[in-house]
Amino acid sequence: MKHTTFTHLGKNSDIASSPDEAKLERFENDAGDILVPFLCNEFTSICPVTGQPDFAKIEILYIPEKYGVESKSLKLYLMSYRNHGAFHESVTAQIFTDLWKFLQPKFLRVWSDFSVRGGISIKPILLKWKEKIRSEEKGIIKEMIENYDRLRYFDR
Repeated sequence: MKHTTFTHLGKNSDIASSPDEAKLERFENDAGDILVPFLCNEFTSICPVTGQPDFAKIEILYIPEKYGVESKSLKLYLMSYRNHGAFHESVTAQIFTDLWKFLQPKFLRVWSDFSVRGGISIKPILLKWKEKIRSEEKGIIKEMIENYDRLRYFDR
């Protein structure tokens, strides 16, 4: 792996005041087709109408192409939502879009599991495959994801 200079890793870093101001960082992927899950169990954002906090678990699952995301920068990015007003679907879409553009992965899935409010839980999911991926490679990756999902089901 090439040495990369990170601005957050190993340093005290402030949380950005919004996701647009947060700085994601990446490194070159030398691990090949590896399934990388991140689970943020203490995600918060703000309801844009009431100003009340919304709590969620956010799961990010991706297979890198050229880049992996540096985990501390991802943590700080997700924490920048704590004062950000947006509906659950918009939060999920923005996280997805930011990561898709930044990483350009082979596969990305973002699943938000927001806590029940008013008797309804909202669990938006976005996923996307790289456009030009061979069918045999896609089959192998699908199997990795299915195995991961089965393991996660029993890990609840």
